[in-house]
Amino acid sequence: MSVAPPRGSVAVLTGAGISAESGLSTFRGAGGLWEGHRVEEVAHPSAWARDPVTVWRFYEARRVQAAACAPNKGHLGLARLERRLGGRFTLATQNVDGLHGQAGSANVLELHGSLWRVRCTACGREEENRTVPLPVLPPRCAACGGLQRPAIVWFGEVLPEDVFTAAMEAASRCALFLIVGTSAVVQPAASLAVIAADGGAQVWEINPDETPATGVCDRIWRAPAGEVMDDVVEEAIRWVSGAGSR
Repeated sequence: MSVAPPRGSVAVLTGAGISAESGLSTFRGAGGLWEGHRVEEVAHPSAWARDPVTVWRFYEARRVQAAACAPNKGHLGLARLERRLGGRFTLATQNVDGLHGQAGSANVLELHGSLWRVRCTACGREEENRTVPLPVLPPRCAACGGLQRPAIVWFGEVLPEDVFTAAMEAASRCALFLIVGTSAVVQPAASLAVIAADGGAQVWEINPDETPATGVCDRIWRAPAGEVMDDVVEEAIRWVSGAGSR
């Protein structure tokens, strides 16, 4: 059972934009294709059933690229905010690259899973695997020999209930909710901003572009996270420490 975040806390939702600042591609080029495949076609249970090797080639490319990237000032700023707030901080991310962890964030809810974890499709055993490149595609489970898939939430799958429940609790109880580098179109993650606003939280958006969440935001920074996160962090600390905390 998850522990409810305390009042006067900060919750954050991050998306692909913050990692793009580290040079991580979203794998959505012209026409939304990857090597002639729509991304949905290589990140879907039906794709796995049809061609596990092609699915793994897609995720292996993402793993190789992520391994070469480093956290940027946006990631590092959020980690610094967590260190200042301690248990009053929760970070939910749609990203699967692990850069928040590398930056030093500890209380991270990976809504869509992680590139660095694999799950056996036979026995269900899940484990971390940071070998890059993988020697065999698909990798095999050491326990039973079954095929391992990326421990990623694919299109057509639901988010882990415990992870999303913890994210909803953080959003509903926080005093301040930050939306950082996300298009706010992918559900159910995008609903967290509305949950926070309905709970009475201040909602701040850090994104170069307007998003569907902009309408519920109290403050907006129209810039990449890495350019403004230092200022956002200091303002967030002042806000939750002063009259704005609840």
